[in-house]
Parts: sequence; C-alpha cells; structure tokens
Amino acid sequence: MQASVDIEALNQQIYQESAFLEILNNEASKVIVGQKYMLQRLLLGLLADGHVLLEGLPGLAKTLAIKTLSSAVGGSFSRVQFTPDLLPADIIGTMIFNLSKNEFTVRKGPIFANFVLADEINRAPAKVQSALLESMQERQVTIGKETFKLDEPFLVLATQNPIEQEGTYPLPEAQTDRFMLKVKIDYPSKEEEKMIIRKSISGETTQQLDPVVSTEQILRARQLVKKIYMDEKIEQYIIDIVFATRNPGDYKLEKLAPLISYGGSPRASINLALASKAYAFLNRRGYVIPEDVRNICKDVMRHRIGISYEAEAENISQEDIIVEILNSIEVP
Repeated sequence: MQASVDIEALNQQIYQESAFLEILNNEASKVIVGQKYMLQRLLLGLLADGHVLLEGLPGLAKTLAIKTLSSAVGGSFSRVQFTPDLLPADIIGTMIFNLSKNEFTVRKGPIFANFVLADEINRAPAKVQSALLESMQERQVTIGKETFKLDEPFLVLATQNPIEQEGTYPLPEAQTDRFMLKVKIDYPSKEEEKMIIRKSISGETTQQLDPVVSTEQILRARQLVKKIYMDEKIEQYIIDIVFATRNPGDYKLEKLAPLISYGGSPRASINLALASKAYAFLNRRGYVIPEDVRNICKDVMRHRIGISYEAEAENISQEDIIVEILNSIEVP
C-alpha cells in the first residue's frame, strides 16, 4: 500500500516537472522538420545523463538537431569538427608558455562546455577519438599535472557517417561503450522533405532559438529520473536481455552463439535501466513498464554486441540479434 501511494505521488511530481519537455519540443520543431525519433533519443540522453552517438548519411540534420537542442537549453555549446589531422590537444586543451609570467599556463579546449558536438567523430584516427574517454566517463579532463572537473550537465553528442563510407575510422569498442545510445537515422518522408525544402528556402532553419529550459531544470529532472520506480521483475528482464548476448545457450538461443563474438558489458545493463527510466519520464510516468525497455533496447545494445565473421557472411546485423533475443525472453 505504501509503495502504491509513493508511486502515485511520484506520478504527480513527474507530470508537473516534465511539462518543460513540451516547450522544448515546440521550440525545436521551429527548426527541425520530422526526425521526432532522433530528437526523442537526444532528450533521453540528456535526461539519463548519457552520451549519444548518431549515425546516418550526410544531410539528415544530425548536426542541426544537436545545435537546436543546445540552443533551446540555456547551456554552453561547442563544436569540434573531427578531421584526420586533428590532435588530442585540439579537443581537451594544452599547456602554453606565458612569456609575461615566465610560466606554463593551461589553455582549455572546446571540451569545456555543457554540450559538446563531436561532428563526424569517425573522420579522426583512434588517438584523437580516445582523447574523449576520460571526459565522457569521469567527467573530468587532465591537462599536464592538473585535473579539471567539467560543468554539469555535460553531454557529448557525436555524429558519424556509416562505416562503409570512404575516409572513416571505426570507433574502438572502449569508445562506443561509453555512449549510452547509438541512434541510426533514416531519410525523412516525402511530406517531411517537402517541408524541409520550404523551411530551407525561407531561411527558417537558420533562425536563432531562445533558451526555453535552464540547466537547473535538466539537473532536477535527472534526479527525478533516478527516483522512477523499477520493479524487481523489470530489473531481471534487463539482466536476462544482456546475459542472453553473452551466453545465448542459457536462454535456448544456441543458434546465436556462433553469430556473437562478444556480448554487452555491465554498462549495457546500467544504461538499459537508466534509459528505461528516462523513457518513462518522457511519457510522464513514475514507473517503468516492459515496453519502455523494449522500446529503447536497440539503441542501447546495438553498439555493445560484436558480431562474428559468420554473422557478417550471412548478412545478420546486431539489430537482428536483439530482435531475436527480445522475441525469445519472457516479458514480465
């Protein structure tokens, strides 16, 4: 009885506190046409305190969506265009010699912002990509002998072109595992593309947005997301999904064993739980249902499953494996 009263109170609180989501969506829709799925996933990352990797062909408004979101939230924004000649110091900063003081001083890089857009992250080699690792995981940056804490909220929003494109460097597993979500973007519909043409010609896509949400509201919402009720059966469901990628034989999925080279790490379980709570918050609910887990499962898991040569030969993707697992594991 006590739990039901608490959930009812939490429902009311979340319904009131999540009102800013509608304002944020309305502001973003002034510039972005369609791509509701992408915007929803960016909001999920923002609410769950997780970084987001967007993959799609050039021209699908990935960069525009990220810039729009950061403009609508009153936080600092920086953009790094990843290129093959980029250096780690170009991202995190470096020590420079100050002639007037006769000493080395720190010059901070673009990583010191609330929203960091790592544009075309797979255009730079692994040495540069790995410069983001410490900041993404520990929320701090070390330059020389000094360590600096990054401001909250801190969110890395990266875009990448499909790996098959020329001049790209696949992200190493350690890097991709630090992204909460990997979102694949598709082409807009005919009607949406017609609206895109009209907005682009009239110059609406370049209009300056007003900050309609403060960083304090985002930080408050994050605390509420963590309080959202998750039943033990849902927790077990999440564990079963992740463990099925590691030991498919234990879940009567022996046929998947030769297709998977490695399964999801404990970060997969943590991020699946957090993203499910954030999805419940987006739906203005104080509790998680199995459908929340199923809805965000592909985005959380697709970059955490390694597929074997056999799977590639049979043209089986990570999504196919996730669908098979979701269809086989009993829903609570």
